[in-house]
Amino acid sequence: MFEAKPLSSSGSKRDFYASLAQQLTGLLEGEPDAIANAANMSALIYQLMPDLNWAGFYFMRGPGLVLGPFQGKVACVRIPVGRGVCGSAVERKESIVVPDVHAFPGHIACDSASRSELVVPLVKNGVVLGVLDLDSPSPNRFDDEDREGCERLVAIYLAASEISPDP
Repeated sequence: MFEAKPLSSSGSKRDFYASLAQQLTGLLEGEPDAIANAANMSALIYQLMPDLNWAGFYFMRGPGLVLGPFQGKVACVRIPVGRGVCGSAVERKESIVVPDVHAFPGHIACDSASRSELVVPLVKNGVVLGVLDLDSPSPNRFDDEDREGCERLVAIYLAASEISPDP
């Protein structure tokens, strides 16, 4: 049985993400189901990463993103490509760090308490399959170290999971 281990708050962010990546690798080991892995990854991140109010996935379904497994308050169900932070990350095929969501043009406010956001696209063989979305009630919560750490987590998720484009 897997048990999440609290991560030291006294170390660097690099150490934090290295430990989180190690735990995620163990958690996903031997399980290829993309939805089950997304659910467990969301829970692990939400449980161990400080200062979050939402952690979860959106998956590409037809012309846009559809809500997947998450932790936090209820969320927007559908997001068009190019709209909001998640849709913009899909359109650009790159991660987006938003220090202040109120300053992001076209931000979609699913939870009015969110102040900053980090979105990492799930890109496999050049195709965007979805996004990992993290929200915080604190402005400027995320930086490039968080982006790099979460990109590493997404790479672990993609390597472990059998996930393919929506037909």
